[in-house]
Amino acid sequence: MSMPAETDDDGPLYAPAPKVYPQSIAGRFRRIKTSLLIVCLGIYYILPFIRWNRGPNLPDQAVLIDFERKRLYFFFIELWPQEVYYLTGLLILAALTLFLMNAVAGRLWCGYLCPQTVWTDLFLKVERAIEGDRRERIKRDGLAWTLDTWARKITKHFLWLMIAWWTGGAWVLYFNDAPTLVRALTYFQAPVAAYAWIGILTFTTYSLAGHLREQVCLYMCPWPRIQAALTDADALNVAYRYDRGEPRMAVKRVALEHAAGRPAGDCIDCNQCVAVCPTGVDIRDGAQLGCIQCGLCIDACDQVMTKVGRATGLIGYDTEAAIAARACQAIPPKRRIVRVRTVLYAAIIALVGSAMLYQLATRQVLSVNVVHERTPLYTTLRDGSIRNAYTLRLANKQPEERFVAISLQDLSGADLTVAGAATTHGDPVVLVPADSTLEVRAFVSVHRRDLSAASQPITFIVTDVTAKTTARVRDNFFGP
Repeated sequence: MSMPAETDDDGPLYAPAPKVYPQSIAGRFRRIKTSLLIVCLGIYYILPFIRWNRGPNLPDQAVLIDFERKRLYFFFIELWPQEVYYLTGLLILAALTLFLMNAVAGRLWCGYLCPQTVWTDLFLKVERAIEGDRRERIKRDGLAWTLDTWARKITKHFLWLMIAWWTGGAWVLYFNDAPTLVRALTYFQAPVAAYAWIGILTFTTYSLAGHLREQVCLYMCPWPRIQAALTDADALNVAYRYDRGEPRMAVKRVALEHAAGRPAGDCIDCNQCVAVCPTGVDIRDGAQLGCIQCGLCIDACDQVMTKVGRATGLIGYDTEAAIAARACQAIPPKRRIVRVRTVLYAAIIALVGSAMLYQLATRQVLSVNVVHERTPLYTTLRDGSIRNAYTLRLANKQPEERFVAISLQDLSGADLTVAGAATTHGDPVVLVPADSTLEVRAFVSVHRRDLSAASQPITFIVTDVTAKTTARVRDNFFGP
């Protein structure tokens, strides 16, 4: 049997999302968002220019990802490529902190600290300053374009591009000395890669914060879907208290409903909570993917409730358990911030953080790695001795050069020779430059009669001649 042909009555397969025109609002949560916006953007833009003295011949930028030296500098901390596990630990801490924030008060990250939220908020402030608030922008977009409209649009997009350009420019400053790179960029002497990345980040910031906006939260970001699986009935979330607000109606109808003996809710259906929402959702429809929990609907609703002479808090941070209890006319349970999942998250954060701090505090400033040369695995000398060759990589993580003595352990009768090394008290000594690595070739010889097996363990010990700090590494000595 053939299927019926699709007709126009089925509707379009795709409908473009309606444009959201968030209205400005004043209030407690708006002040919190503005304060965090200033702090976050201030840190992002200013941090590359903060100086930190690390000694001679070392970069003095406080925060720097130095690809040339293969180092990551963060104030007094200096990480080498082999210490990437610190970054792994930071990612684990960041994820656990997100989980804890979600368990305590929902999508705090999304509403206040997410880069998409922060830059979108900044772009909206520019848009309002040039084109006016919600009603003016809707009215202007519905009319034919005039010279004034063109001027406002061009000015707005120019300022958006300048913000996006400086956003991309600030990012590349974390990878090179900021003042030096700014001068090079100004005189078009910077590397091509710097201009390319500034262009890419300018485009993405302008597109995401200026045009896509709430679409990023709805369709591109995975966190809303993840956090929905992590929340519970005791987590605080921005919620509409429908037990108090319903049935909603206009203010003028309330007296008539009361006179007729019918209930009337506090919600006057003014839609101000929807008008101020940066993603255009209606909080009265319950928990939604698009709600970033920014709290602006709380400010809007509180203002309306104050104007009509009703108690504030119709929309506020609340728990599902409390709302459900009030709907059944029961006493809502006490808020339990301290519960199993929050304690568990906090404990794991403390454990991981403590382990990282301990590892950082006990971090060795002298380290050694060894690679056994495989071709050939060993050679036989004229006197019957067996010789193995190794490549030792010595790492000096201090800002001063160090003399390092190399010795052996675990292999009796072994003789150690290091190419290009001087000898002090019978041990080869090499000079390792400051904040650098040095590769040396080491040759270990053992007479055949002293070998008890075809493979025996051997330990290389490197000792700082001045500080007497040591590092060691194990390998194997091979023979016939």
